[in-house]
Amino acid sequence: MPPLPSADPLLAALLGACVGSFLNVVAWRLPREESVVHPGSHCPRCGTALCWFENVPVLSWLLLRGRCRHCGTQIAARYPLVELLTAGLWVAATLAQPSGLGPEPAPLLQALAGWLLLSWLIPLTLIDLDRLWLPEGLCRIGLLLGLATTTAIGLSQGIELARTLLLHHLLAATVGLLGFEAMSAGAEKLIGRPALGLGDAKLAALLGAWLGLTGLGLTVVLAVFSGAVVGLAGRLSGRLGRHEPFPFGPFLAAGGAAVWLVGNQPWLVLLGQLLGTGA
Repeated sequence: MPPLPSADPLLAALLGACVGSFLNVVAWRLPREESVVHPGSHCPRCGTALCWFENVPVLSWLLLRGRCRHCGTQIAARYPLVELLTAGLWVAATLAQPSGLGPEPAPLLQALAGWLLLSWLIPLTLIDLDRLWLPEGLCRIGLLLGLATTTAIGLSQGIELARTLLLHHLLAATVGLLGFEAMSAGAEKLIGRPALGLGDAKLAALLGAWLGLTGLGLTVVLAVFSGAVVGLAGRLSGRLGRHEPFPFGPFLAAGGAAVWLVGNQPWLVLLGQLLGTGA
C-alpha cells in the first residue's frame, strides 16, 4: 500500500479559515440552544440572511469595515480573529509532531487528527470565555472522537499497536476525569467552594483521550502555570476581583494544543531544565 500524501499548508490555511467561520457560528448558537446549520448565516441583530460575498472568511469583515451591510450593526473583531486563528492552527497541524500516535503515523492522518482536535477545542474555549461553561455534549463527543481517531491511526500501523494506544488513551481519559473531579471536591472541602468546574474535568478527559497520559500531564502543567500568571496579572491590575472566577478551560485547551503541535519531548526537556534536572 503506497504511503498517504501529506497535507498542503496553503490548502490547510484556506480550509481552516472556512472552518473557523463555522466555529464562530457554533460558539454563538450552541449556548443559545439554536441549530448550528439552520437557518443559514444571518445578522443576529436584524436577522437578514447573509449573501455569499458577506460570508467570505476575514475578507468580508474587512470589506464591510466590520459592520452589517443591512443594519449597520458592528461585527466584533473576534470573528475574523477566530478565522485567522483556525487557519494558523490548521497550517501548524500539517507540521506538528504529536506524541502518542505510534512510531510511524501517516502524515495525512496525523494532520487530519490535528485539524479535528484543534477545531474542537476552539468553540469550547470561546463558550467558556463567554459563559464560564463547557458544554458536556461537546466534551463527550470530543472524547469519543479522540479514542476513535487514536485507534484508527494505530490500526494503520498494526492491530497490536491500536489495542495498546486505545487502552493507554482510555486510561488517560479516566485519570483526567477522576483526577479533576477529586481536586474539585478536595478544594471544596478546604475552601468551601469548588476550585474547578465539572466541565474542566470533562475537558481533561477529552484531552487525555487525544494526548495520552504523559501529554495530559504536560497539558495540566502548562494550564496551571499560564492560568496562575494570567490570574495574578488580572488581580494585580484590578481586572479580576479577589474571589471573582475566571475560566480554566481555555488554559487547558491552549496547553493541549501546544502539546499536540510540539510533542511531549520538548516540553519534558523544558520542564526538566526549569526543575534543575535537565541538561
